[in-house]
Amino acid sequence: MIASPEAGREHANLPGPLYIGLMSGTSTDGVDGVLADFAQPNRPRILASLSTPMPPSLRAEFLALNMPGHNELARAAQAGNALARLYADTCTRLISAVGVQHKQVRAIGAHGQTVRHDPAAGYTIQINAPALLTELTGIDVIADFRSRDVAAGGQGAPLVPAFHHALFGGDRSCAVLNLGGIANVTVLAPGQPIGGFDTGPANVLLDMWAHEHTGVAYDENGAWAASGQPHAGLLAYLMRSEPWFAQAPPKSTGRDQFNMAWLSKRLADYDTDSHGLAPADIQATLVQLTAHTIAQAIASHGPDIQELLVCGGGALNAQLMEALKATLGCPVQTTAERGVPVQQVEALAFAWLAWAHDTGVCAGLPSVTGARHPALLGCRYPA
Repeated sequence: MIASPEAGREHANLPGPLYIGLMSGTSTDGVDGVLADFAQPNRPRILASLSTPMPPSLRAEFLALNMPGHNELARAAQAGNALARLYADTCTRLISAVGVQHKQVRAIGAHGQTVRHDPAAGYTIQINAPALLTELTGIDVIADFRSRDVAAGGQGAPLVPAFHHALFGGDRSCAVLNLGGIANVTVLAPGQPIGGFDTGPANVLLDMWAHEHTGVAYDENGAWAASGQPHAGLLAYLMRSEPWFAQAPPKSTGRDQFNMAWLSKRLADYDTDSHGLAPADIQATLVQLTAHTIAQAIASHGPDIQELLVCGGGALNAQLMEALKATLGCPVQTTAERGVPVQQVEALAFAWLAWAHDTGVCAGLPSVTGARHPALLGCRYPA
């Protein structure tokens, strides 16, 4: 969805400040962008939003760069430049839709595309070209949000709990669940430190399995999963065969760990053929794996939450949402019911993180990442 130029021109003299947030996540399906007014930082107002599909060739390159390969340094640099051009086009269209000038936008928060994430080894890699993005837009860019937290001994992820607290915190305990390629949850309890951690795969295995067996990029609305039957034995095996699920926070993960090799090995070890499982049955079981690992994590580390707010692309998967409602012992609703559409939350988070960098708010939280101290996240590329 994007605001029409006619609707946006009334905002030409906004109180501001204005920020753009850009996010291309683990699913590598596209770039989500928002232009938001931060006159009230805890209630930023989205003026325009846009989802730009990832070109198939660029998506294929990012997926390939998740693993070691030939000439990967040059390929990564070229992919970063291509992503910056996609980002710049998204920014131009957002600005045009609202009818403001480039100079009215204080900064762009641009996450980049994560291809490697190993905080235990002291690094995380997001492919990006923020200097090129600054050059193309004439707007300051704030990028590289994870590395300072990792340098301070943290996981560098998840990045969004401080933003979730600003937007959704209140006088009742709740959790905010983002269903991207990987699922991450923020635990908000009045009077308690903000909590947050990755829970495991959300869409990443579902998308890969759907693509391999149906040729489509993802299982729209969970329709293919709905045609199969989840297998309790396989679900139990997938959960107990992966020690990471039982690991206590702080923790984070990505495609480095949960990928087709991970899934293929477990399906072979369980011998799904001998159990008569069709591909759709495995897809239905993967839906249950996402729901059960989330429920298990919340029961262990956020047992007193009174509601769950869900965002991200997975919130549009009816089968996954029904599985969450069946496994969690609290009301489940989407962030849209709290005023923020599910596919705009992460992009808005990076606009907020750019605002936080500008105003000296430390969004890197030791209670989330395990870092030695709070950290101001991001590096600035001035126009």
